[in-house]
Amino acid sequence: MDLQLSGRVAVVTGASKGIGLAVARTLAEEGAHVVAASRTAPDAPDLKVTHVAVDLMDPQAPERVVARAVEEFGGVDILVNNAGGPPPGTTLPRVGFMTPDDADWRAMFEFNLFALVRTVRAAVPVMLERGGGAIVNVSSTMSRQPSALNVDYGAAKAAVTALGKSLSEEYGPRGIRVNTVSPGPVLTDWWTKDGGAAEVIAGMAGSDKDSVISQVAPEMMRLTTGRLVHPQEIADAVALLVSPRSGSTTGAEFVVDGGQLKEM
Repeated sequence: MDLQLSGRVAVVTGASKGIGLAVARTLAEEGAHVVAASRTAPDAPDLKVTHVAVDLMDPQAPERVVARAVEEFGGVDILVNNAGGPPPGTTLPRVGFMTPDDADWRAMFEFNLFALVRTVRAAVPVMLERGGGAIVNVSSTMSRQPSALNVDYGAAKAAVTALGKSLSEEYGPRGIRVNTVSPGPVLTDWWTKDGGAAEVIAGMAGSDKDSVISQVAPEMMRLTTGRLVHPQEIADAVALLVSPRSGSTTGAEFVVDGGQLKEM
């Protein structure tokens, strides 16, 4: 299926690895001009994108990224706000409301919400000049699944999901579609790295990292598929949502979670 993305200009944040890298690669393969924003270059030497080295915790970073897209390709048609998760230097999961202090809460919202807000603020005027565009914000099932784990992260992602609805109402009539993709647990560096989520959970469960990834986590999260989600499965959903083929889809939340959320 032709997604009609050839020649369109896409900005993807958090594009160095995991979901962001899969999204950047997929959009590039579909013919889009991709501007990849991340602190480090994408871990893919063959990937044909324009990388902008930025720390999105810097309030000025989003403007620099959008300005680079305008300089290189004349504008922005697509924005994928993927950057998020644990702020630099933070290890998740962490248990309990009392665990994160004020500084932890501020960092979590700065990285997961305010960086996204600033990136949208920078991109929207450029999109409007081109007659519209498509924005996808990457949230999380934790925005809708209350838990004593990662309370601050869940709250920040709930705000991301709510923001997407508001943006779609304001800018949909002006040609900018805004949708949300909410992944469940995705097999990324967050889980697999040394000291990552799998090792933290292994310490809690008296298990080992490989068993957590293959069995403990899927069972704990009641994943119908019995496995963690692959980054490409998120990227495929994002690519469809930013495509003109989804021209009547706005204000929607697409959950890609292996069957984690059971509620109606």
